[in-house]
Amino acid sequence: MSPSRHREALRGRFADRIRVDAKLDRTLVSFQGNRRVPFARWFRYKEGFSEGWVRDVLSTTPQKRGFLLDPFAGVGTAPFVAAGRGWDAIGIELLPVGRAVVEARQAARQVDRKVFERWVDRISTMDWCSRSSHKYAFPHLPITKGAFPPETELAISGYRAFCRRAVKDPLVRGLLEFACLCILEEVSYTRKDGQYLRWDRRADRARGSKAFHKGRIPSFSEAIARQLRRMCGDMLTDGSEQLLFEDSACREGVPGRCDWRVGSCLRELPRFSDHSVDLVVTSPPYCNRYDYTRTYALELAFLGVDAAGLKDLRQQMLSCTVENREKIDEIEDLYIQAGKNDVPGKVRNVFEGQGALQEVLDILEDYRDRDLLNNVNVPKMVRNYFLEMCFVVYELARVLRPGGRVVMVNDNVRYGGQEVPVDLILSDFAESFGLCASRILCLPRGKGNSSQQMGHHGRSELRKCVYVWEKPKRPTR
Repeated sequence: MSPSRHREALRGRFADRIRVDAKLDRTLVSFQGNRRVPFARWFRYKEGFSEGWVRDVLSTTPQKRGFLLDPFAGVGTAPFVAAGRGWDAIGIELLPVGRAVVEARQAARQVDRKVFERWVDRISTMDWCSRSSHKYAFPHLPITKGAFPPETELAISGYRAFCRRAVKDPLVRGLLEFACLCILEEVSYTRKDGQYLRWDRRADRARGSKAFHKGRIPSFSEAIARQLRRMCGDMLTDGSEQLLFEDSACREGVPGRCDWRVGSCLRELPRFSDHSVDLVVTSPPYCNRYDYTRTYALELAFLGVDAAGLKDLRQQMLSCTVENREKIDEIEDLYIQAGKNDVPGKVRNVFEGQGALQEVLDILEDYRDRDLLNNVNVPKMVRNYFLEMCFVVYELARVLRPGGRVVMVNDNVRYGGQEVPVDLILSDFAESFGLCASRILCLPRGKGNSSQQMGHHGRSELRKCVYVWEKPKRPTR
């Protein structure tokens, strides 16, 4: 019996709906497409998709107006673009980094831009080290200590002290502090690298077999001046092709409302009414062990998250790291308290009945027992990821209106040489809850497996996909 027979059968079932879309590329379904987009380029949020891709999705959606939801909203790209096109939109986001970007974007809409420009001119030549204050020292976490050269550490303290003491306008102060948030990685000894922060060899805590050198690190004064000039230039540009705060499709109409909910979508989605959403555009965390609380540790520390808060955030996130503990009891309690006692059982039945997933889990657990995985918690992470995503998919099916659509970006993954067909498993969940997985659109170029797995199992691409799920206008039998 083939060890992948359930996965092969599942692929056969969806084969006619899996297609390569030549228009899709990495720049559209990642942050790269935002590099020249005003505002979106202010903060380098690698986990987001591009504004251009969201516009493409909206242009191919049957409804011209409606209600859009992004349950993993990140920095709010989908809700902001949708509102610019006249849609009402809501984003759900747990990490404070995303919320900080959203608040800065809202502040930039409201601030007197000329006043902001005058403040930028005023502070452009200030000596920040001389203004340093212990009270406003960078609030390090244990995993960020030593991240900055000593002079940069002093300059950050001086800049923060000035913003808090001298700038009374909350909108101006918020934008000035946001500019500092945006350059933390640039002026540090660190670089974001998937599962962790990579440390430059000049830092005391550099590690790894290969010495990493990130190149020239600019001074704080140089980096903050450049960031503020960029922000001023974008905010004062009125005739550009892509305006900062409104979409050209809505210039003659009324922009939609754009609202936000802070927290985990596992808690927030059950609070939405049935059939209340026309379109979901989202990209959940991938099942790839990336820990965003580590990669964004500098920014989280700057925003005041302490060590206990960091651990709490990590545990509230969708289970995509080997350190996530099981949270199924908490999820089930939410439904029981809401009087929805039948939901946990319904979701568990779909999860446990998904043959391809159970096949993968059995193999990974066998590999764990034979010491063939580089981390014994990988099977637990994969199990919890899909169980939690099964609840998410159930909720999306419930809140979607008949005729509505889910458009989701995600990647397949591989552990111990075993491919986990995330696209097919989640699409099967969707169909179990009454949606129709109409298309699974693949990028022309997939994602290569890690160098470690390549050495053991050879080179093999994994699908990078956009799923399109639709809710029938009439109930399916």
